[in-house]
Amino acid sequence: MAGNCLPPVKLTGSGRPVLEPNEIECFFLSGVDLLSEDDPSFPHLKSGLLILTTHRLLWLPDSAASAGGTAGAIPLAAVSHIFSPKMSLRKVFASPRVRFQVSLSPEGRVSAAGSRSVVATAVVRGKGDCDAFLAKFTENCRARAWQEAESGSSSGSNSAVMAATATSSSSGGIYSSDGTVRMVGVSGILRKEQEMWESTDRSLQEAFQDLNALMSKAKEMVMLAEKMRLKLLSGSNSQTNATNDEEMGSKEEMQDWLLSVGIISPVTKESAGALYHQQLSRQLADFVKVPLEKAGGIINLIDIYCLFNRARGTELISPDDLLQACSLWEKFDVQVVLRKFDSGVMVIQTKSHSDEEVFNKVKMLVLKPDALRAGISASDAARTLGVAPAMAKEHLLSAESKGLLCRDISPDGFRFYINLFVEIDRDYMYLVKDQGIYASWVQANDTHA
Repeated sequence: MAGNCLPPVKLTGSGRPVLEPNEIECFFLSGVDLLSEDDPSFPHLKSGLLILTTHRLLWLPDSAASAGGTAGAIPLAAVSHIFSPKMSLRKVFASPRVRFQVSLSPEGRVSAAGSRSVVATAVVRGKGDCDAFLAKFTENCRARAWQEAESGSSSGSNSAVMAATATSSSSGGIYSSDGTVRMVGVSGILRKEQEMWESTDRSLQEAFQDLNALMSKAKEMVMLAEKMRLKLLSGSNSQTNATNDEEMGSKEEMQDWLLSVGIISPVTKESAGALYHQQLSRQLADFVKVPLEKAGGIINLIDIYCLFNRARGTELISPDDLLQACSLWEKFDVQVVLRKFDSGVMVIQTKSHSDEEVFNKVKMLVLKPDALRAGISASDAARTLGVAPAMAKEHLLSAESKGLLCRDISPDGFRFYINLFVEIDRDYMYLVKDQGIYASWVQANDTHA
């Protein structure tokens, strides 16, 4: 229904919206109805997630991952007016409402260059700070970030004028320019203290202006890196036959470096509120796809924590936030899962990652002539499986717990061999942490002996 009037919104595999260049998410509201009380042609969207960005209002249904075609957007350029909320006794007990005027084209579609207007209403039935959303909504419409390219040249001159004004106003003190005392006594001391505080306040404001400028440039660099990565990907697809292995290797390394530069719009507690961990979980599911492909379908949770925080830049998350976000994957239809080995090591792996396939590769490796004599190590398995040695060791220990392998502990470390005692019933086997696998009937025979 949303596609008939609202521009459609593309979604990722985890149900997150695909943002436009330089677009940043600013606020989230859950349980929002989007409708028009005076125009029946405007769609009536019930109980969805409303996301305010610097460019658009995005409406996603609760089951966004399964109903990707119903997500719609209202460009902020099409919003001509935002109505102030009216206070009344009836509205105290009713759901908060945000009313705004939207331009429509003659065909009835939302457009910035529309010929007529309609009043749209967002009814907030879920939890969320409606007043804060309205303030941010108004601020984004006034900022007109979608026109940033046109106004970028004038920002430098404005900052220069502000700096000059601050510098000229900072002159002064107890003494005037001719050396005479302007104000003496306690009043003079208080005046001096006040001027020092004002000077400190101006310095802090200038410092934060520089910091905001730095963050703005950082976002531009992230956008540039993403464009370069997409260009490399398109170039590698169209010129695969024309390039040699060395050029392809350098392109892959460049893509990996650009991918780790940063996330354009990281989910934060300030913007998502109560939906923070839910949206963080979806964003993390989209982020881990490429690292998992490079790591053979499984990667340590600690490595993902470092990669994800490096990509988020200054918006770092805690280990508890990461663990809680990973635990929510069970509720979403995503292709990654959180797994915990018997040793306690936690990893992230794709759903297509099969233990049986890994065990078959390990069995083929351990049956080689050299492995039958000397066994295999975690490093040997890592080269075969294409994973880190720590992950390879966990796979070997899992194969041992299934009765496929047995281990030998020496000063050189762990060596794993094929288990030749296949006649032992695996249902009677258990794992001893320090000694390895034994059969219960063996201990029973030792006891009788």
